Amino acid sequence: MSNKPALKINFTGFWASLNKTDNFFYNLLAKNYRIEISEEPDLLFYSVGGTDHTKYRCTKIYYTGENEKPNFMLCDFAFSYGYNTPRNYRLPLYALYHDVKKLTHRTIDTEKILAEKNGFCCFLVTNGKCATRNDFFEALSKYKKVDSGGQFRNNIGYVVDDKHEFIRKYKFVIAFENTSYPGYTTEKIYEPFIQHCVPIYWGDPNVDRDFNTKAFINSADFTSFDKVIEHVIAVDNDDELYKQYLREPVFTNDEVNEYVNEDNILKRLDEIVAYHFNRKRKLRQMVRPTYYRLILAADAVNAKLRRLAAIPAGMLMRLTNKKQSG
Repeated sequence: MSNKPALKINFTGFWASLNKTDNFFYNLLAKNYRIEISEEPDLLFYSVGGTDHTKYRCTKIYYTGENEKPNFMLCDFAFSYGYNTPRNYRLPLYALYHDVKKLTHRTIDTEKILAEKNGFCCFLVTNGKCATRNDFFEALSKYKKVDSGGQFRNNIGYVVDDKHEFIRKYKFVIAFENTSYPGYTTEKIYEPFIQHCVPIYWGDPNVDRDFNTKAFINSADFTSFDKVIEHVIAVDNDDELYKQYLREPVFTNDEVNEYVNEDNILKRLDEIVAYHFNRKRKLRQMVRPTYYRLILAADAVNAKLRRLAAIPAGMLMRLTNKKQSG
C-alpha cells in the first residue's frame, strides 16, 4: 500500500481521446497522491465541452488552451492562457503536447539538419478566419511557393495526416496564432521546434516570456510584415544565418520557462488539493455546532412531549382550559 495520500478526481468536457488515467494532470498528481477516478471526486477537471461539470459538488478546476477567460462563478481554480493569479495558473497549450524538457540541452548537427531540409516553408491551417495569417501566407508565397497541407488553402493535393512528419523537411513554418493576445501561446510555435524548423511567429506579444526569441523569427521584432518577409528571404539565402537560428536554445538560458516548469505546476496542484481539504474540514466544523444545536432542540421538544404524555388526560384538559381562560 502506498504511503501517498488518497485523492479522488475526475474529468469531463475534454476532447474525446482523453485517457482519464494517463494524461497531463493525472500523471502529475500521481507523483504525490494515490489517485482514484471517482464519480464523487475531490477535484473535478473540466473543459469547454458540455455542461456535465454542473452536476458535481466538489472543488472544480477549469482548463482551456483557447483564448477564453475562465468563469470563476463556475470554477474554483483554472489553468488557462491568462497570467498567474491566486485562482488562475498560466498553462500554455503547448505544455500538453510534448515533454518540454526534451527541448532543453539538445546536441544538434546543424549541417545534417540543413541537408535534410528540401522544402522552403509550410503552412498547416484548418481555421481560415484569421485574415492576418492568410494575408501573410499569400505575401510570402510571392517569393516562393509555401506548401499548404491543411484543409485551408490546400495546394499539395491532399490533407496532411502526420503533421510532424510533414513539417520536418521544411526550413520554415508559418506559426501564426488564430488571434493575438498577451499570454495566448499555443502549439503552433512549439511543434516546429521539435522538428528543427524555424518558426515564423505572430500572436502573443509576450512570447519572449515563453521562448528564446533568437531561435525563431518573431514578427513583433519588425515594423511590418514586408520587413518580416525581407528577413525570411535573407535567412533563406544565408546558410550560416539559418544555422544560427538552429543553434539557439529554444528556451531562454536553455531552461524551461516558469509556466511549464513541472515543479511549479505541481506546486499549484498541491495548493488546490490543500484548499479542498481545508474547506471540507472547515465546512464540517461549521456544520457540527449547528447539527448539535438541532439535536439539543429536538431533545428538548421530545422531553416536553414525554412530560405531556405522562400527565393524565383529565388533568391535561383542566390545565389547557385554565390557560385558555387566563
